[in-house]
Amino acid sequence: MRVLVAGATGVIGRRLVPLLEAVGHDVVAGSRATGLDALDRDSTARFVREAAPDAVVNLLTAIPHTINPRRFAKEIALTDRLRTEGTRNLIEAAPRARHLGQSLAYAYEPGEGPADEDTPLWPDPPAQFRAARAGLAELERRLAEAGGLVLRLGHLTGPGTAYDTGGSTTRAVLAGTMPIIGEGRSVFSFTSTHDAATAIVAALDRDVSGALNVVDDTPLMVREWLPALAARLGAPKPKHLPVALARLVAGGWGVAFMTRLRGADNTRARLWLNWRPRYASFLRETA
Repeated sequence: MRVLVAGATGVIGRRLVPLLEAVGHDVVAGSRATGLDALDRDSTARFVREAAPDAVVNLLTAIPHTINPRRFAKEIALTDRLRTEGTRNLIEAAPRARHLGQSLAYAYEPGEGPADEDTPLWPDPPAQFRAARAGLAELERRLAEAGGLVLRLGHLTGPGTAYDTGGSTTRAVLAGTMPIIGEGRSVFSFTSTHDAATAIVAALDRDVSGALNVVDDTPLMVREWLPALAARLGAPKPKHLPVALARLVAGGWGVAFMTRLRGADNTRARLWLNWRPRYASFLRETA
């Protein structure tokens, strides 16, 4: 199969391309460095026409290495455009190809227990996340209309991510500047970049559409994983910060991120893709 990977130089793309080649796919790496400007409709059409893919894997993002939650909407705006305009341009340029796209498994409506794929996206999130939520919804709508597959990924771990050596989360934990806010009840489902890549490889071999949660097996509250990460790094024990005070520092989205997120259930991905995460728990991950 000839596969165009849009966003091939990102943290997932760098894992995915060699895996696809190893199992015999003919890979076209799409990035600005190779001439793919996904926000330019004509440029995208020319690139895709020359690539002539059987499948398009959309991993397009432009997420800063460090994000200020009070400025989240502005700092993520280019990624929102890639999720909306970029997705539209790729689908229009390759209407007969199979389309796979990357979404988030932590944008679900808050509630009890891990969310499955039928749980709605957060209908009224904090202001700084509203544009991102709208972008995710449009990406998923366009892929659904194209008969494609959405892979909802958790908090990414592995080389080049915020949790890697030198990553923004690791640096904050080491500096003692990442507190547990309130009761630390936000639930994180993590996804290693390796596991995201293997799920994509599995999905290309199966006639599956809709949305799948591609996450690890062990959703964890912040109050569980953050102290464990600090201990593993030899960092100071995380401080506790009241919600009211944290809101002044991090804003509504920063507080929600640490107190209200919902974990995700990966049962459907395991069944439909015959896929298993190599890294079943963030607390045991070494990638």
